[in-house]
Amino acid sequence: MQTGTIARWEKKEGEKINEGDLVAEVETDKATVGFEILEDCYMAKILVAEGTRDVNIGDIICITVDNPELIAAFKDVTADSLAAAGASSSPAASAPSPPAAAPGSSYPTHLKIQLPALSPTMTMGTVQRWEKKVGEKLNEGDLLAEIETDKATIGFEVQEEGYLAKIIIAEGTRDVPLGAPLCIIVEKESDIAAFKDYVETGVVEVAPPPPAPAPAAAPSLAPAAAPAAPAAAGSRKGRVFASPLAKKLASDKGIDLAQVSGSGPDGRVTRKDIDTFVPPKAVPAAVVAPSPVPAPAAPAPAAVAPGAPAAPAGTFTDIPISNVRRVIAQRLMQSKQTIPHYYLSVDVNMDHVLELRQELNAEVKAQNIKLSVNDFIIKASALACIKVPEANSSWMDSVIRQNHVVDVSVAVSTANGLITPIVFNAHTKGLVAICSDVSALAAKARDGKLQPHEFQGGTFTISNLGMFGVKNFSAIINPPQACILAVGGAEKRLLPADNEKGFDVANMMSVTLSCDHRVVDGAVGAQWLAEFRKFLEKPVTMLL
Repeated sequence: MQTGTIARWEKKEGEKINEGDLVAEVETDKATVGFEILEDCYMAKILVAEGTRDVNIGDIICITVDNPELIAAFKDVTADSLAAAGASSSPAASAPSPPAAAPGSSYPTHLKIQLPALSPTMTMGTVQRWEKKVGEKLNEGDLLAEIETDKATIGFEVQEEGYLAKIIIAEGTRDVPLGAPLCIIVEKESDIAAFKDYVETGVVEVAPPPPAPAPAAAPSLAPAAAPAAPAAAGSRKGRVFASPLAKKLASDKGIDLAQVSGSGPDGRVTRKDIDTFVPPKAVPAAVVAPSPVPAPAAPAPAAVAPGAPAAPAGTFTDIPISNVRRVIAQRLMQSKQTIPHYYLSVDVNMDHVLELRQELNAEVKAQNIKLSVNDFIIKASALACIKVPEANSSWMDSVIRQNHVVDVSVAVSTANGLITPIVFNAHTKGLVAICSDVSALAAKARDGKLQPHEFQGGTFTISNLGMFGVKNFSAIINPPQACILAVGGAEKRLLPADNEKGFDVANMMSVTLSCDHRVVDGAVGAQWLAEFRKFLEKPVTMLL
């Protein structure tokens, strides 16, 4: 994203804004995104009118104040007057602030590396691994660290030559906000020692999450801790007041708002309360633990335990939510709640595709290429999108964007969650090129090596679960796309036929097209499926 469009203002001048309130909807190069305010304030002045296009990143779009009495002071302020005032004071305002240091100390010339936005929707990241150590030489283009974003794990490369003088954010640290300083680079190796005791000040330190305590570490303390949980829940009966952002964060983290003590006005739960919330200790694990303690044989299992994985204690296990999983959950929930889905299913006779696949694989066997049925499905889908361009469109709030190229997103399951690498210009590629692209992208996806441009975008999505024996299913649309095709497995069925037996045996495959009814009407979706089926039942037509 380089510029954006103010699609709509959700707040008016003079209105009260609570933490997490939606202030505006901004159309980026990918989608229309809600812009939230992260603190309580008042809207004093809107500087960029609703509908304004190509607003540059960093432009001031509105002014907020803490006190409603200050609103009148900004009545006549305009973007131009604000820019002029900023220009007159820019020499002082733009002076770079010196690196944080202890009083009386100074540091050699250095470069402070901050966490960049590695995907359009990224707001925070996790430092998975540092690839360089303090004191090592850095060359331009070297891999410095691996950062887990909301999409994937991406290698963060160095853009300057120098030496790594200080690592500020430790390996494994989660939820590092954008712009947070990660490390310090110096030009001269002799300057490294000066940063040995450097401490970043003025920024809230983000520490790696502490390891979970062993459930049976202190069973004797369980009776005293047990009453705490009911007390916390009992103090919040009835409706719980919380900001929209706090509710969203609580849902993402699996936190019961009834257990959170609000620090906002009238006990309102805020983002800070969610971030600092520590759940009460689970009672079941503590209650069960005392029973085996008196038994004299108890020490024996403890001695054997280190040699094998420990058995889970209690009735459940809390699995930390990765950034990727959190964003997948948010986007799927947004899609299901805001897009009017409808579904169309059809059965496709795959006999001719399977015969052609066998013939073509024999031709390319010497090149170590093996075409899959999914390659034919991708090609047929892309050509059907050219025939029925309404299905190759995107809902952009103010307009429906009909795409002239077909970039097919292919759903791939990874250890971190679902990701959809893209086969670009699939309508112009042959089966071998599609096969090569899919194989390379799937391997990179499973290794977490996809680059942002390889999975961001796409105009149409395919999700194929046929290899798992799934007969049919319905998929959730990947916004802002309008359609996603869910592909089931092929199975032999008896079909009526005009022959001596009265039937034929055919390989039939069930597919279901999920459509956004705002973009694709039912008849249009049916037309797309008809074209798709025609291409697969007569694959030679894909050459026309």
